[in-house]
Amino acid sequence: QVHLVESGGGLVQAGGSLRLSCAGSGRTFSSQAIGWFRQTPGKEREFVASIKWITTSYAEFVKGRFTISRDSAKNVVDLQMNSLEPEDTGVYYCNTDPPGNYWGQGTQVTVSS
Repeated sequence: QVHLVESGGGLVQAGGSLRLSCAGSGRTFSSQAIGWFRQTPGKEREFVASIKWITTSYAEFVKGRFTISRDSAKNVVDLQMNSLEPEDTGVYYCNTDPPGNYWGQGTQVTVSS
């Protein structure tokens, strides 16, 4: 079983950047696809990006702005978010991809206009 903890959210102005981190534990973490998901106000939780080994996948609305990366030695999956927009405001979660039933608390990202 994989245990994941998100960190790195905060308040930033539009056009700014944030880097989120997902720290994982568990024997299978390094071999699992790990994804970032988000829930923005008034919307269902949605897929943002995922990584398995070196293969990455992105939602259309973040392509060219967000980059997912993995440090297997540290069991961390990061999400570098650039050119942030107010529409990116929400709670960001990491989970396996496809996601398991358990969701952590996530980390709040707020982008001001």
